[in-house]
Amino acid sequence: MKKLLSVFFALFVGSVMVAQTSISGSVIEAKTGQPIPGANIKVVDKSIGTTTDFDGNFSLKVAQDPPFSIEVSLIGYSSTEIEITQNSQELSISLDESATALDEVVVSASRTPERILESPVTIERMDVREIKNTSSPTFYDGLENLKGVDVNTNSLTFKSINTRGFATFANTRFMQLVDGMDNSSPALNFNLGNLLGMSELDVNTVELLPGASSALYGANAFNGILFMTSKNPFNSGGVSVYGKTGITSSKDAGDNNFVDAGIRMAHKFSEKFAAKASFSFLKGTEWYATDYNQYLDNGAGNADTVVPVAAGQTAFDQLNVYGDEVTLAATPFGNLKGVGQYLEAIGQLPPGTSALLPEDNVSRTGYKERDLTDYVAESAKVDVALHYKPFEDDLEIIYNAKFGQGNTIYQGANRYNIKNFFMQQHKIEVRNDDFFVRAYLTDEDAGDSYDMRFAGINMNKADASQWFGTYAGAYATGAGQILAGGGSPADVAAASSQLHAGARQYADATVTLQPGTPEFKAALDAVASDPDLATGAKFQDNTRIYHADANYNFHKLVDFADIQVGGSWRQYSLNSSGTIFTDYDGAIDYNEYGAYTQIQKKYLDDRLKFTGSIRYDKAKNFDGNVSPRISLSYSLGQGKTRNLRASFQTGFRNPTTQDQYIGLDAGQAILVGSAPDNLDRYTSNPLQNSATAQQLGFPGTVQLSGRSAYENAYTLASLYAFGASAAQGTVNPGLLKVANFDYVKPEKVTAYEIGYRAGFGKFSLDASAYYNKYEDFIGNKTVIVPHYGQVDFSDIIPLPAQLGGPTPAALIAVANGDYQPFQVYTNSAADIASYGGSIGISTKIFGNYNFGLNYTYAKFDFDQDTDPDYEAGFNTPENKVKVSFGNTELIENLGFAVNLRWNDEYMWESSFADAMIDARTVVDAQINYTVPKWKSTFKIGGANLGGKEYFSAPGNGKIGSQYFASWTINP
Repeated sequence: MKKLLSVFFALFVGSVMVAQTSISGSVIEAKTGQPIPGANIKVVDKSIGTTTDFDGNFSLKVAQDPPFSIEVSLIGYSSTEIEITQNSQELSISLDESATALDEVVVSASRTPERILESPVTIERMDVREIKNTSSPTFYDGLENLKGVDVNTNSLTFKSINTRGFATFANTRFMQLVDGMDNSSPALNFNLGNLLGMSELDVNTVELLPGASSALYGANAFNGILFMTSKNPFNSGGVSVYGKTGITSSKDAGDNNFVDAGIRMAHKFSEKFAAKASFSFLKGTEWYATDYNQYLDNGAGNADTVVPVAAGQTAFDQLNVYGDEVTLAATPFGNLKGVGQYLEAIGQLPPGTSALLPEDNVSRTGYKERDLTDYVAESAKVDVALHYKPFEDDLEIIYNAKFGQGNTIYQGANRYNIKNFFMQQHKIEVRNDDFFVRAYLTDEDAGDSYDMRFAGINMNKADASQWFGTYAGAYATGAGQILAGGGSPADVAAASSQLHAGARQYADATVTLQPGTPEFKAALDAVASDPDLATGAKFQDNTRIYHADANYNFHKLVDFADIQVGGSWRQYSLNSSGTIFTDYDGAIDYNEYGAYTQIQKKYLDDRLKFTGSIRYDKAKNFDGNVSPRISLSYSLGQGKTRNLRASFQTGFRNPTTQDQYIGLDAGQAILVGSAPDNLDRYTSNPLQNSATAQQLGFPGTVQLSGRSAYENAYTLASLYAFGASAAQGTVNPGLLKVANFDYVKPEKVTAYEIGYRAGFGKFSLDASAYYNKYEDFIGNKTVIVPHYGQVDFSDIIPLPAQLGGPTPAALIAVANGDYQPFQVYTNSAADIASYGGSIGISTKIFGNYNFGLNYTYAKFDFDQDTDPDYEAGFNTPENKVKVSFGNTELIENLGFAVNLRWNDEYMWESSFADAMIDARTVVDAQINYTVPKWKSTFKIGGANLGGKEYFSAPGNGKIGSQYFASWTINP
C-alpha cells in the first residue's frame, strides 16, 4: 500500500510540477491602433492556443519552458510569430491588414491549406469579418454578394444556393457541408439552406467552389459545393449573444414583424477538453404566393402561356389556387349535362332538367394558398460539440450533435407546407493535421408537413358530388326562369356566363367550406394529417443517411510531393411508409462508396504547381464511375503576386432517391422512379375511364403500374401534335410517337477552366472562364400512358363502321381523354453544354473605403429539337453585376456597407410552371456602431431597399423588403 501511495504521490507531484509558462498581452491593428478581437494565438507546432477577447486581450498558460514561439493570426491580417523567452512575458502585438483577400488561406480546393492566390480552381469565401459587416439580414443571405453565386428564395427561412446554372429549389446538383457533414435532406437529396444549418455566432469560415468537384468530394459535387466550418472551442471561448428584429414588407403580405436571436457558449476546461453549445431561433412571416394566373404548358423549351381568368370561364387551373383541379371531366358525369342526367335518374331533379344544362366542363372553386397555410416561418437550431485532445497536441476527438426544427415553404412539383420539420445529425470525428476519420448519421422527420395542392384537392373531393349537384340545380333553375319569362333557348345560351357565375356563387355559399370557419379548420386538419394522397395530403418521412469518410495526408512521411488518399461510404434508408417512395412494406436501403487519391507537387522555385486527383465511385443500380482532375497553376512576378491557372476535371451525379424510388401522384402527373426494383411496386389509385369507353365495354376504372410509364407510353410532344391535328379535323395516328426512354443513370460533366488572379498592393483581380460539356443529363420527361391498349397499336377493337371501324384500343383511349400523364426519370441524349466566366476586382479608394465590383456571364447551349420533351432548367441569368462599397471605420467605431445586385431576365423551367423572370436590381445596406466598453456591436440595415418586389420563380411568393436592427454582444 505504501508503494502504491508513493506512486500516486509521485504522479501527482509530477503533474503539478510540470513547467507552466504564462503569457499575456494584447493584439491591435498596426495602422489604427484599434484592438483586434478574435485573433488566434497558437504555440508553433502544437495545437495549444487561445483567442483575444473583445478588447484584444489574451492570456495563455503553456506546459513548456521558454524559449518557444507563438503565432498570432486572423483572417484578413498578415500573421506574425513572436518568440517567448521568459515566463510571465507581457506582449503588445500589432497585425498589418492583408494587402488583398488573395493572401487568405483556404482548405477546400485541394483538401490542404493554400493561399486563395494559388488555388488550382475558382473559389469564393466569406469569413468572420465579412459576416460581421454583411448588409444582408443573415450571413447566409450575404452569400448572394459573392461572385457567380445565385440565391433562390423559396421562403423566408429556405434559401437555395447555386452556381453556374441548372438551379432549382430542390438543387440536387449543389452540395453543402457543415463541419464536414452533408446537410441535405435524406429523402429529398437537396440541402435545406440554413434552415437547419449553423448559427452566425459560430461560423468561422464559408468557402464555395463553383463547378465540378467530384474528384475529391464524390457524387453530387457536380455543380458546386459550399463548406461552412464552425469555431473551435479550444480557440474561441466565451459567451456570445445576438438579438435581431425588424419587419418584412410586401404588398400582398403587408408589414410583419420578425425576430432572430441566438447564443453561443464555449469554454476550454483544460488543455485536453473543451466544449461549446449554440442555440438560435428565427420566427417571421413568409412571402405570400398570390399568382392566380393560369399557366398552360407549351411544351419543353417554351415559357408556359399565362392565361388570366376570363369572364364566363367554368373550369380553372390557377397557379397558387389548389382544389380547382377537381373537375367534372375527371368524374363519371363527364360534364354538367351528365350531372343533370344522373340526378334525374335518382330523382333529385325533375325530369327534363338536364335538357336545360350545357355540356360544359366545370371545376370546383379552389382554395387560395393563403387559406391553406398560416405562412409562419420558423427555425430553431441547437448545436453541441465536445472536443477532447488526449495528448494535448493536435490529435482531437470530436462529438458533434446538431438539431433543427422549423416551418417553411418548399416548392417542387407542388407547393409544400413544411411544418414542424425536424432533422438531427450526430458525428464522431478523429483528426489531426495529417488525417481525419469521421462518421455521422442524418435523421429527419417530416413532422406535420403536407402538400397544399392535395390539401385543396381532397377537401374539394370530399363533398364534390353535393357541390356539382347544387351547381347543376342552380344553373337549371336560372335557365328555367328565363324560359318561364318568355325567353328562348337562344336567350338561355346567351346568358350562359351569368348562369354559370350564379350557379358557382350559390354552390360555394351552400356547400364549400369557408376559410376561417371552425368547419374549414377541422377539414384542413383532417386532410393534412392523412398520409393517403387519395384522401389526404400529409408529407410523411423518416428517412436516414449513414455516412463515413476519411482522409490521410502523407506530407510528413513523403517529402517529394504532397500525397493524399481518402474514401467515403454512405447508406440511404428510405422510410416514407409509401407516401413518397414505394416503401410500402418497409424501408428501402441502398448504398454507395468511393475512394480517391491526390498528388500535388511544386516546380521551378515553387512557382509551378501541379495537382492531380482521381476518384472511383460505385452505387447500387449503377456502374462504377471514375472522376479525374488535373490542374496547373503558375505564379508570376516578384513575391508571386500573380497567378495563372488551368484545370480539367470531370464530375458526376448519381440519380437521387426520388429519381430511383419515388412513387407519387402529384395531381398533374404521377412521378415514378426508374430503379428496376421500383417499377412494379408502384400502382396508381383507380383512374376513371370516360363514359364512351365504358359504353364500348372497357372497365369503369383502371390502375396503372409504374412500368407502364417506361414501357407503354407516348411522348408529350406527339400528343400535342396529335391533338392539334385532330382539332383541325384530321385524325392522324402516325403523329403519336412511342416514348422509348431508358432507365435513369448517372449524369456526367467534363469541365474546363482557366483563371487569373493578381494582387497589386491594395488592388486585387480575379478572373475565370469555364466550359462544361454534359453527358446523360438527368431530368424529368412527361409521358402519356393510355388507360387501355398497347401503344404499338397491336390490339384492335372491332368497332362498327359508323364508329370508325376497327380501331387500336390505345387510339380510342387517347381520343377520349382516357390517359394519364406520368413524369419519368431518365437521361437526355441531346448535346448540352454551358459556358461562362466572371471577373471581379476589389480595392480601397478614398483612403479606407472598400470597393468591389464583379460581373458574371453564363450561357447555355441546348438544341431543343433534338429532345423536344426535355426541360433542362438552366434557370440562371445570362448577365449578373454586383457592387459593394463600405468602410469598417468611417469614424471611430462606426462602419457601413452597401451592396447592389443586378441581373437581366431569364427563363425559369420547372415541373411547377415555366415563365420568364424579370430583370431586377436589389440594394442592401447597413450601418453599424461598436461600443467597446459594452463589448457590443449595433447594426441597422435593410434588404431590397428600393422596394420593387420580385419573383425568384413562378409560383413563389413575391419578395419585398426586409428591415432589421441587431445587437451583438462579444461577436
